[in-house]
Amino acid sequence: MSDRPQVVDQGLADRVGRAVLGEGVDPERADDHLAIVGRAAQADEVTRDLLRQAVAAARAHGHSWAAIGGVLGMSRQAVQQRFGSETDPGGGAAEPGAGTTGQRRRLGPVTALDELAELEIAGRQGWRTVGAGMFYHLVERTDTQWEHRRVVWSRPAEHYARDGWQVGCRAFPWLYLVRDTGRPAERGGALGPDAG
Repeated sequence: MSDRPQVVDQGLADRVGRAVLGEGVDPERADDHLAIVGRAAQADEVTRDLLRQAVAAARAHGHSWAAIGGVLGMSRQAVQQRFGSETDPGGGAAEPGAGTTGQRRRLGPVTALDELAELEIAGRQGWRTVGAGMFYHLVERTDTQWEHRRVVWSRPAEHYARDGWQVGCRAFPWLYLVRDTGRPAERGGALGPDAG
């Protein structure tokens, strides 16, 4: 437990509460209480994942474990123990079987400054992002070229579907969008920095 008092943004709490209740759930009906428990558990899973992604993004942008711990009301050691292994991508080695359609590998190291340029090169070679971690993207090989786009996660993903974009991955506060061009993938050449 932290000695720091918990300050809850009531507007955020109201929005989360409405999302958990959703449509068609009536807290006055006893049968709906189990549905509310299930939806609250899903919300808990989503917010824990968002917190993990936010910590990884903060670390990727140079914030110390002590600074992150200060925001969370935790010691540097506690926050590093809780999130350290989740935000460390490990080496830049390729996933098993990389190089064939449907196979995956890591693209990195990359930062917010150069990742889109590297994803553009990878996209021409048939790779699309399917995951992201601190200083890397997990990319998957296909037979076609892909466009990549990074947007702030301020709108529902469906907003971008009108233009043919789909979510490649979520790395809070970003959505990484991908769009299949339909053109055959270029072959040859190395895949970005340190991609095995």
